[in-house]
Amino acid sequence: MDAVSTCEVPVVPEVHPAVLRRHSPMAFAPDVEIGDAALDTILDAGRLAPSAGNSQPWAFIVGRRGDGVHARIVRHLAGSSARWAPDASAIVVNLARVLVEDTDWEYSEFARYDLGQAVAHMTLQALSIGFDAHQFRAFDRDAVAADFGVPREWEVASMTAFGVAAHAPGTVVGVGRERRTRDDVTWTRARGDARR
Repeated sequence: MDAVSTCEVPVVPEVHPAVLRRHSPMAFAPDVEIGDAALDTILDAGRLAPSAGNSQPWAFIVGRRGDGVHARIVRHLAGSSARWAPDASAIVVNLARVLVEDTDWEYSEFARYDLGQAVAHMTLQALSIGFDAHQFRAFDRDAVAADFGVPREWEVASMTAFGVAAHAPGTVVGVGRERRTRDDVTWTRARGDARR
């Protein structure tokens, strides 16, 4: 049996602690480094995410603070993200495959959704090994694509900064942690005996 099938299941289901403590840091500890093993583990979590038809329509540009890739990524950040993202231990550019090579045919109508799943898996994996994550879109997508030679069948979709938060969740002024209630996000649901 694997670890997932042997873990204790609470009598009353609870949200996983990693999900509860997840937040998007607005400052990262600039002295924390991330090693190859940690980065590989985070990338593997994305690589192993589910996708429509097993299409795996994702790719990643990985820059670790202090290396040349990181320096190139940082050049293209918008003013808002340039205030905090460069201090993260790593910045990952998230790419979605949107076209079949050398055509205008859509690769998968689910490509962006699938990339989002991969990035979510990476975020939770990072949390499980002691790193926080902040997904963002405040950068020049066209400039990133040009700088890294991203072909037209791939779309630069977002970035994720990985590192250790330099503040606790909910302590940055102007950054809310409020979430809509379960009832607010549930469009329709039959409860209990109502499923007959």
